[in-house]
Amino acid sequence: MRHIAIIGSGPAGYYTAEAAQKQFGEDVRVDIFDMLPVPYGLIRTGVAPDHQSIKGVSRRYESTALSENVRFVGNVMVGKDVTVEELQGLYDAVVLATGAPHDRKMDLPGEELPGVYGSAAFVGWYNGHPMFANLDPDLTGDTAVVIGMGNVALDVARILSKTREEFAGSDIVAHALDVLQTSRLRRIVVLGRRGPHQIMMTPKELGELSHLTRAAPRVDPQDLPDEGDDALLEPGLRKSVTHLRSFAAIPASHYADMGIEVEFDFFASPKAILGTDKVTGIEVERTVVEAGRAVGTGEVYTIPASLVVCCIGYQTSRIPGVPFDERAGRFPNDEGRILPGLYCVGWARRGPSGTIGTNRPDGFSVVEKIAEDIGLGSGKRGRAGFDELAAARSLDVVTFRDWQKIDEQEVARARDGAPREKFVHVGDMIAARGNS
Repeated sequence: MRHIAIIGSGPAGYYTAEAAQKQFGEDVRVDIFDMLPVPYGLIRTGVAPDHQSIKGVSRRYESTALSENVRFVGNVMVGKDVTVEELQGLYDAVVLATGAPHDRKMDLPGEELPGVYGSAAFVGWYNGHPMFANLDPDLTGDTAVVIGMGNVALDVARILSKTREEFAGSDIVAHALDVLQTSRLRRIVVLGRRGPHQIMMTPKELGELSHLTRAAPRVDPQDLPDEGDDALLEPGLRKSVTHLRSFAAIPASHYADMGIEVEFDFFASPKAILGTDKVTGIEVERTVVEAGRAVGTGEVYTIPASLVVCCIGYQTSRIPGVPFDERAGRFPNDEGRILPGLYCVGWARRGPSGTIGTNRPDGFSVVEKIAEDIGLGSGKRGRAGFDELAAARSLDVVTFRDWQKIDEQEVARARDGAPREKFVHVGDMIAARGNS
């Protein structure tokens, strides 16, 4: 019998468990650990609440989760409740599928001012992550600046722009919806160091900006390269740039009917966050793109802002006893192998890149290496050994059946039209489980 521990219950974790089932059949036991009492990682707390079709992928993981040889071990923090070294003593393989839940720092003066947030925190706030439920951003100012040219920046700008009615059918949490309803924002500036041909935004997400009730996107036509240059772009990026060209063609009179402008400020590199007791603006340097890199021109200007959200990328959580690549923000590995018996998968392996589906072949690849390394298994105790350790330490382990009870409660307390109202505090999740 082989025993595998997977740390992290997001897509990478469940795809790896699925791969282990296909590779080993009944001759494997897989325990999927998570620090929260609820599974699915960024499917639950990272995917935009108004993108319910994407969140539907979690249904695929249920069949894996409910299998006899796979179990969810929630409410257990690896590195605190149990160490990686202890798990390695119990399991033939330990796979880190922890994702990249922490924001990359901008390393700018003023970054720690109140009113400046990383996207992990801000997205976690409106998605109900327990770590960020009490964020309470101030939306009473006129202007917000969103730094970044990827889909997360678009998500943040879109969420800030929507009316309450436009959140029908979403699972945005009530505390965020109530704060957004009080918003006085009139201008949302999406700031990017390079130009339209270097964005990481996909056509679908850009196209959504054209259908907002009270907001309209604005692009300066002078920021767009010659239209003939678009032919050199890969098809997806070419479609995205076509959206930007359509935004640039919106007549000025249209904005008079809109309450919010979502303004794309290209060739703009943030240099400092301004303010004393809270953020009041951002200092920006105009850039040019040379050989694909943004180069400062020395021209500096200021954008007044009462809210700044930085969406420039993520890094993996450090775990005591595990090597960490500070520069790359992930675990150093050789095609998924970190150390003997220790592996990584998904964003923890390759950094924050790719889509949810990218994690499936990644998981299967790592399991193939595990199969090469562990053979028929080493006779370790696996879950039986962990259960003894958990009992000795009085760990309050949450199972997948427990999660189903929490899920039922969240669905039952949903506002009209919403799929659920999430619990945003761990204690409330545990209470919703009832006696198990």
